[in-house]
Amino acid sequence: MTLAAENHALPVVKQLANAAPAVAFLGTLLITHDFRTATWVLIALSAAALALSYALERRIAPLPAFSGAAALVFGGLSLALHRNDLLQMKMTIVDGALGAALFGGLAMRRNPLKVVLGGAMQLPDAAWRVLTIRYGMFFWASAIANEIIRRTQTAEVWATFRVVAIVAAVLFGAAQFPLLKKYWTDGDPAPAPEPPEPGF
Repeated sequence: MTLAAENHALPVVKQLANAAPAVAFLGTLLITHDFRTATWVLIALSAAALALSYALERRIAPLPAFSGAAALVFGGLSLALHRNDLLQMKMTIVDGALGAALFGGLAMRRNPLKVVLGGAMQLPDAAWRVLTIRYGMFFWASAIANEIIRRTQTAEVWATFRVVAIVAAVLFGAAQFPLLKKYWTDGDPAPAPEPPEPGF
């Protein structure tokens, strides 16, 4: 495989690795109907996804690292305290906090998204502001949807929603491509920012 092909394959491999914990959790839950067993699978694959990301790039991007670590923490607490709802609240807390951080940064005339992703993309401040507002709204919408689903639906329905949410995050990231293409100032536009909540 050529270097160019490897560079194009890396994002696909990372997306698959990040989605694996949620898909495996859903599959295990549907087969065993045991939330704790599914949580053990989730923790194992979340750790493996972080390790694979580091092995591929010798680094872990801050936002996926934060999300992956949160999965380990909330999954561990769920097992230790025998409370399924702790794991189910992970998306509400993490996405809610990320949205608050983005909007809080804008209110203080700072741009956290630019700080995190600025090394990967060269965009004018106006584009960063639009991107930040879009992602902030997406995070809060995801947090609200998760809270509604986890409170009103079965564990199986919630786990299915989590897989759907991953697909929605990827599609949302891809939908930012026209904005990046419009403002990109250094050759061809890079892929849209990797969703910070691609994994479980």
